Amino acid sequence: MTNNKIKEILNSIKTNKLSVEDAIKKLKHLPYEDISFAKVDHHRHLRQGVPEVIFAAGKTEEQVIAIAKAMYKKSSSFLVSRATERIYSMLKIKNALFHPDSGMISIGEEKKKKGNILVLTAGTSDIPVADEAAVTSSFLGSRVNTVYDVGVAGLHRLMGNKDLMKEARVIIVVAGMEGALPSVVGGMTDKPVIAVPTSVGYGTSFGGITALFAMLNSCVPGIAVMNIDNGFGAGVLAHKINTANS
Repeated sequence: MTNNKIKEILNSIKTNKLSVEDAIKKLKHLPYEDISFAKVDHHRHLRQGVPEVIFAAGKTEEQVIAIAKAMYKKSSSFLVSRATERIYSMLKIKNALFHPDSGMISIGEEKKKKGNILVLTAGTSDIPVADEAAVTSSFLGSRVNTVYDVGVAGLHRLMGNKDLMKEARVIIVVAGMEGALPSVVGGMTDKPVIAVPTSVGYGTSFGGITALFAMLNSCVPGIAVMNIDNGFGAGVLAHKINTANS
């Protein structure tokens, strides 16, 4: 339930297009709806400015579908992360989109885009996490550009995108291996940088811990570091920075 949806309900009462009783029916599931195995937080968008997002990993397909349908019934929108194409096909909701790179499912994306977020990856293998960040920010209403495979093994590739870096309000940098790219980008821009370590790499990357520690120990100030593979968290933070005071 968004601010705009509640305003629409209240305006409908004001203009006698909706009765008070019908309005109560529409609002009765605030602050949450108990569906036994989950308590769907329809109130979250009002509290945080960001709706509840369904994390599919660890849930059964039936649970994901039930939560998604409960959210769709109330707000005509939802975002699912770490889903499968099978879940998408089982949903059977017209106009829902499946994003194969990240495994996200979305419907009801904010149409009016604001600001400018740039998402960079060190390598092609980092794209699934980067796409999760990009889809999340775009769903919430931010304008997003993506540039992939511009890691430190060939910095001339990054230098070819200086104009995009200059135009961005906030930059998300996704990197595995040694996790060096956020420090390089942070040293080239005055924009906030959100670093996302990925679990991509050989043995001593320790599933992304090496990249995480490298980003946490960067000597460049102004870099925020997310958890390993947390593209969703980066997308939300970037959106909040991008749209602050707008």
